[in-house]
Amino acid sequence: MTLAPLFEAAGVIQLHTFAAIGAFVLGVGQFTLAKGTPWHRATGYVWAGLMLAIAASSLWIHTIRLWGPFSPIHILSLVTLIGVPQAVLAARRSDISGHKRGMIMLFVMALLGAGAFAALMPGRLLHTVLFGS
Repeated sequence: MTLAPLFEAAGVIQLHTFAAIGAFVLGVGQFTLAKGTPWHRATGYVWAGLMLAIAASSLWIHTIRLWGPFSPIHILSLVTLIGVPQAVLAARRSDISGHKRGMIMLFVMALLGAGAFAALMPGRLLHTVLFGS
């Protein structure tokens, strides 16, 4: 494992990657900590901000081009940009089951799914960081 390719990458890729790492760590913490506490809310807002940063930054990453500069992963970015505010609003409306469902789906699909894709697909930066070239 070497972080050199990450530190040599464009700034938007670094932002995207470090935000994803932070969101993963905070997300795991959110699943293990008590719900509804001030700590849960504060951490949740940071997590939501990181998820929005991940999704927004991905719109400027074009290493896979299927439709002009975009790829199917960009659809997930748009879903995330819509889903994060919806899940936060669900909690604010006391729709806890909607909030829980939305946040779990975002964590699994947008963070774990996209992260696994990036880590396991040869030629992707994260794959190179984790497994070498």
